[in-house]
Amino acid sequence: MTMTILWTGMVVLSILCGLATGQSAQVAAAAVEGTQAAVELCLSIAGMLCLWTGVMEVMRRSGLAEKLCRLLRPMLRLLFPQVARDRETMDSIAANVSANLLGLGNAATPLGLEAARRMSRCSPGVASDALCMLVVCNTASIQLIPTTVATVRAGAGSAAPFDILPAVWLASGLSVGVGVLACKICARIWRD
Repeated sequence: MTMTILWTGMVVLSILCGLATGQSAQVAAAAVEGTQAAVELCLSIAGMLCLWTGVMEVMRRSGLAEKLCRLLRPMLRLLFPQVARDRETMDSIAANVSANLLGLGNAATPLGLEAARRMSRCSPGVASDALCMLVVCNTASIQLIPTTVATVRAGAGSAAPFDILPAVWLASGLSVGVGVLACKICARIWRD
């Protein structure tokens, strides 16, 4: 609700300023240009998401997704020891991490919600350490292929939209590392 008020206020204020300064034609042209750019961006992102969601589906049907989940399981057991014995929850977490690795935040969200739903059954009304860790890992998410950012860069005219890979790997690795460390420290502090 607050964002609606904020955005509506900015639009109304810009229209009023345009009218007051006699630049209503420029405001109207900017509005048309902005909506056109927004539609183009949405279509390019939708195309990239369709591509990578299709890749994830091919991986799932071919068994590669299961192999990736098996590859991730030892690390995930260390991060989520409270739910390590619940195979379905661990599969949801592994699928969430896999989608995040491919930069598919939109596809990762339902998987993360399913894992969170399963975790919340063990401690209703209270966020367990495992649930907090899931939120941290999902939010920070290590990305091997930042598809959404690359699509935005390509839409903005970048000749090499994936040239940001080393910076993305470093930033996402550091953010996940710091987040996991903070989560472990907070869990230890509040447990005592």
